[in-house]
Amino acid sequence: MIGDAQPLLNQRVVIVGGTSGMGMGAALAASRAGAEVIALGRRPSAKLSAEQSAHGSITFQSLDMTDDAAVEQVFETLGALDHLLITATPPSPGGTFLSQTLADAQTVLVGKFLGSWSCARHAAPRMRKGGSITFTTGGLVTRPRMGASMMMVAFAALEALTRALALELGPIRVNTIRPGVIDSEMWAGMPQTKREAFFALVRERFPAGRVGKVDDIGKAALFLMTNDFVTGAVLEVSGGETLVSIE
Repeated sequence: MIGDAQPLLNQRVVIVGGTSGMGMGAALAASRAGAEVIALGRRPSAKLSAEQSAHGSITFQSLDMTDDAAVEQVFETLGALDHLLITATPPSPGGTFLSQTLADAQTVLVGKFLGSWSCARHAAPRMRKGGSITFTTGGLVTRPRMGASMMMVAFAALEALTRALALELGPIRVNTIRPGVIDSEMWAGMPQTKREAFFALVRERFPAGRVGKVDDIGKAALFLMTNDFVTGAVLEVSGGETLVSIE
């Protein structure tokens, strides 16, 4: 049946961060499920022409989610929607706690936490019945890493916000995906030899025996959009990362 094969048929899905990586994986999954997909991201639209022509049901638009006024304008223009997924993590300064300035810390919190808050805030009033909001965080929440204290704080804050909004916005459902090591553009800054060695270690130690794919996040996002009895949840998609040590 068409309804079973395309559970998002005639629904509108907005993905912030949908122009690359995990967001693109989710955009493709939602498109295959029948949805009209609007993929928002920081990349200039000129770079998206080839992808746009290949995936006609996905519309690409530029958006800086750290600009609240721009976020409000985009959602006002888009109008009604059914599902919002936020995978974007704007560039932010790293460094240890003692090396960071207040401005560095604020950049991380604004970029990930408040940027996600802004998107949810302006999308929620425009959601149709049965709608959902899904945030994304990361394994840092349960396994801290040197030099990433503020990103861990931002992730933890989003997971707390998930539970709070599930109560406040219901029956709109609010959930979070907590990805593990996913082979995507986020690793582009790591030298290839180092990246290959790290991925080999992941395949050796993770219970799933492999590195994650962007399609894994797409499947998780689709599940959360279509299961109307899941809200206030954190869905870990990590291949068992939190069960082992990769130090």
